[in-house]
Amino acid sequence: MGSNDSWEMSVLETERRRIAGSELAGFFREIRKQHEGEKMTFLCIGTDRSTGDALGPLVGSRLEEQGFVNVVGTLQHPCDADNLELRLAAIPDDHIIVAIDASLGAPASVGCYLVSAQPLFPAQSVGYPLPAAGHYSVAAVVNVKGPKPYWTLQMTSLYKVIQMAEEITRGIVTTFK
Repeated sequence: MGSNDSWEMSVLETERRRIAGSELAGFFREIRKQHEGEKMTFLCIGTDRSTGDALGPLVGSRLEEQGFVNVVGTLQHPCDADNLELRLAAIPDDHIIVAIDASLGAPASVGCYLVSAQPLFPAQSVGYPLPAAGHYSVAAVVNVKGPKPYWTLQMTSLYKVIQMAEEITRGIVTTFK
């Protein structure tokens, strides 16, 4: 993505766009530009009980370590299937929510990010019905979607998950700090 114009269009589009980690800062810059002066909450969805699904809480913990205060979902206090609805309800209505979650996808998408100016649907890849979350979304494709999604998430490389969590954190810190 070379120009900011392409980012503006992508953030305003309703479809998801696959990007590399090096492009995350551009996506976050466009969100910041669209909502200058508004309060931002980072909703980091997942659990520390599954390697593949730990991406969100890893990002949330890293953001808190960097001094961010509007973070929901950390390793210590995950935002997962059991408490997502309560955690969403506790976010003030005037906050712009950027939802971050791990995802399973096509082999060519592993290691990439699906970003959008629309909510994400947590646990969709494992068939669990949860409410849509966020005004903007980042779904990190941590592994290939297959017939046994829970097993796949359990067997996902921790190294890959940590690497992707660091890329997301770096993009947010670079843009919002």
